[in-house]
Amino acid sequence: QVQLVESGGGLVQAGDSLRVSCAASGRPLSIYVMGWFRQAPGKEREFVAAISRSGVTTYYADSVKGRFTMSRDNAKNTVYLQMNSLKPEDTAVYYCAADLHFPPSRRSYEYDYWGQGTQVTVSS
Repeated sequence: QVQLVESGGGLVQAGDSLRVSCAASGRPLSIYVMGWFRQAPGKEREFVAAISRSGVTTYYADSVKGRFTMSRDNAKNTVYLQMNSLKPEDTAVYYCAADLHFPPSRRSYEYDYWGQGTQVTVSS
């Protein structure tokens, strides 16, 4: 199975940019569809973005479309989430997740492997 470790979270101001990463080990990242989810205090985990195995196809939640970009580097076994024009409502723990099935899903229960999460806090 694959192990996932997120990094790159932090405290930023509204309007700033931040890139979070997810490094995979144990199995080649290239066999997995990948997703980013987030969970704010007191709220359910929500879909942010997903990417196909090749990286050609991406999907975004409406709340982040045009501001966030998900990408992957299979040679480095890493996926990224570039977050621009951050808003206070983007504050959450961000999780990456891996799934063997295609196409990429917006449903968290369809992902088999999860990282431990990285905190992103956006101050106003």
